[in-house]
Amino acid sequence: MALRNVKLTIAYDGSEYHGWQIQPGFPTVQETIQDAVRSLLGPNVRLFGASRTDSGVHALGQVGLIQIDSPVPTKNVARAITDRLPGDIAIIKAEDVRMGFDVIGEVTNKLYRYTILCSRVRPVLQRRICWHLHSPLDADAMHAAAQALVGKHDFKSFASAADQRIDSVRTVFRCDVTTKTDDHGQWVYVDVEGDGFLYNMVRNIVGSLVEVGQGRWTGQRIKEALEACDRTAAGPIAPPNGLCLMWIEY
Repeated sequence: MALRNVKLTIAYDGSEYHGWQIQPGFPTVQETIQDAVRSLLGPNVRLFGASRTDSGVHALGQVGLIQIDSPVPTKNVARAITDRLPGDIAIIKAEDVRMGFDVIGEVTNKLYRYTILCSRVRPVLQRRICWHLHSPLDADAMHAAAQALVGKHDFKSFASAADQRIDSVRTVFRCDVTTKTDDHGQWVYVDVEGDGFLYNMVRNIVGSLVEVGQGRWTGQRIKEALEACDRTAAGPIAPPNGLCLMWIEY
């Protein structure tokens, strides 16, 4: 059989995993999928991912790449791998891509969504997929403040102190805060689309915007934090369980 590159679109609930990337001694999404792939396609297959989501972070559109030499038709690969995975991971789609495809370097856009639920009662069924706050947020003020982040900027203030990358310049195409109310309470969604993200960048942005939404910061503080290029100028980090990688485009 001819060697071929197969791109996988992956969804997972990250609650039980120590992030995406393989780490010895910890359960990770990458290792769990790679083990399933190897049981189907052979022991030497390696899985590469487009985005290193943190511990507890979810995905509906993570992208992985495997190189295989197998008679299994590509159209059957997604279901065959999923059948070997635990119930909190699924392969949504498998498709052939050209040899030489760069799963990281050819990314043009990523969208992360952060979900917050403001309600008096603890959301026992939704607790894994949202940040629960007791008081309502001013989503309009958060959205207005978030517009300072749109464009090409140095996002060092919103990167984890552990992020050692020299280049902290990224482009955010949009940062939208929307809200809806239902029987559960007030749902607030922060959508951040960009060409790439620093370690903990979206969670630090959300934590800072919540300071605005709760009235502790003015909207101007977001712009000032961005310009400071200093992590201590930004707000606290939001918990991981509200964050989801929605999609990646090439």
